Amino acid sequence: MLNRVDFPKPTRITVNGVELEVFEAGRENAGNPIVLCHGWPEHAFSWRHQMPILAAAGYHVIVPNQRGYGNSSCPSDVAAYDIAHLTGDLVALLEHYGYKEATFVGHDWGASVVWGLALLHPERVSKIINLALPYQARTEKPWIEFMEEFLGSDYYFVHFNRQPGMADAVLDENTAQFLRNMFRKNVPAALPEPGMMMINLAKAQAPRGEPLMSDSELDVFVTAFKKTGFTSSINWYRNLDRNWHILANANPIIHKPTLMIYGVRDLIPKSETLADFVPNVEVVSLECGHCIQQEKPQETNEAILNWLER
Repeated sequence: MLNRVDFPKPTRITVNGVELEVFEAGRENAGNPIVLCHGWPEHAFSWRHQMPILAAAGYHVIVPNQRGYGNSSCPSDVAAYDIAHLTGDLVALLEHYGYKEATFVGHDWGASVVWGLALLHPERVSKIINLALPYQARTEKPWIEFMEEFLGSDYYFVHFNRQPGMADAVLDENTAQFLRNMFRKNVPAALPEPGMMMINLAKAQAPRGEPLMSDSELDVFVTAFKKTGFTSSINWYRNLDRNWHILANANPIIHKPTLMIYGVRDLIPKSETLADFVPNVEVVSLECGHCIQQEKPQETNEAILNWLER
């Protein structure tokens, strides 16, 4: 496990028209890359428990703060955060290191980017390990329109798109409180008023569950988001309909060997059709909530290494 003091110093790498802040472990294992992609509202630091274990197992571990996060570039154009740009960053990152392909690991939004990478650039992906977010099949209608119809206009994905700037301002004004409330473990499988969940979390005075991390660890996230604000990362959500169009012509079946890790108390449900779209998938469920690799680091590491060894 890496604590805040021992976490590796980053390198600033220019790729795909932006600068990414990249953390590495196991550089001596050149030729065996594994790329870890964080979710929202997170940071490369969310992989601190996995980096040294994977490096010790012989992997060159590459962990970017993706565009919009940390000290990576935060373009002002909303369209700069669509799936073509996000996956393009990962392709360019591989080229920077001289790799043709890699194992990609994603959590939450990072998992969505890895799924998108396997659709748009399958030749760059050797294996997939995704946490929390299963493959999302393309719906008949664009995703935001689809979610608004079934989940309502207050559902946070929809709210981010239909009320641009509102949630951003609330989260910016309550950064530390929001992240402290967000990063909890042993949270029940249902939260009150899920439609406005993110704004509710920013204002909640009595968060549920136990803290997921120490105050020192939490400060890494708080400091990063106080610097960037939340707009650049929320802009990922504002490209969902654009992503729906970008992926229109992609082969929807992913044949890469895949490990899907769920948290049984996560708000995100398991996919009932995952094997239809990802036929070479193995599924593992851990007794935890959404932040799987931080809440159950040892069990996550064991699941990943056992699968990779097979």
